[in-house]
Amino acid sequence: MPVLHDREGHVVTLTLSRPAERNAWGPDFMEGIARHLEAAEDDDEVRCVVLTGDPSGRAFCAGAYIKDPKTHSVGSAAEFLRSVPKRRSFAFDVLTNFPKPIVASVNGYAVGIGCLITFCADLIVASEKAEWRLPQAALGILPAYGGGPRTARWIGKGLAMRLALGFPLPADEAYRIGLAQWLVAEDELGAKTREVAEHIAGLPPLAAQMTKESMTRGLDIPNLADAAIADLYRFMALELTEDKEEAHAAWRERRDPVVKGR
Repeated sequence: MPVLHDREGHVVTLTLSRPAERNAWGPDFMEGIARHLEAAEDDDEVRCVVLTGDPSGRAFCAGAYIKDPKTHSVGSAAEFLRSVPKRRSFAFDVLTNFPKPIVASVNGYAVGIGCLITFCADLIVASEKAEWRLPQAALGILPAYGGGPRTARWIGKGLAMRLALGFPLPADEAYRIGLAQWLVAEDELGAKTREVAEHIAGLPPLAAQMTKESMTRGLDIPNLADAAIADLYRFMALELTEDKEEAHAAWRERRDPVVKGR
């Protein structure tokens, strides 16, 4: 299958794998991501997901498969309208709504949709060879599925506009502006990504999930006071968990906590 699945401990790694085409996007990627994330959501032992590209493809994802003449085309308005409900399970929504933390490990070009799906992750670890590009405007279209606003949430309107109008964003600048939270040499990317994922997997799972929910949902609440009230309920719910008691006890006793997601 074009989306490779690997499980090690509490971490699942999903790899976009179409190396002969630089991991170019296709509907099979969307289907594979949705299927694996559904299974990971239902598995209490999974605490973090890593999304990356097959390194033999020399890219994270080279974007839409432009060689296919059906790419970026629709037969009729009616055909398009009938397809809209199906797009609610598109990769953007599936990734964004996944409740557990997602780490994007970007190991080369992230182009078009391959660029935008990195913005659906919660943290980004970048290789020095990573580069983000949005070429849609040059193709007579635009970054769809809220691609522009999604990008602006990460890096601000001005930089998002620059990227959306076709100016590439290299790894060192992506790190400087906060798009990537870690920047490492190409041969260190796997180890650093694993370190980040293992740290997340070692946190009390419910606390990690509620922290993600607070951040992602809070950005949709225009009034900070309302966002703070929503967080108060999350905080109180977490205070009643077994992991909260264990984490506090472990801190007082100077030992590592044994968390169970309860």
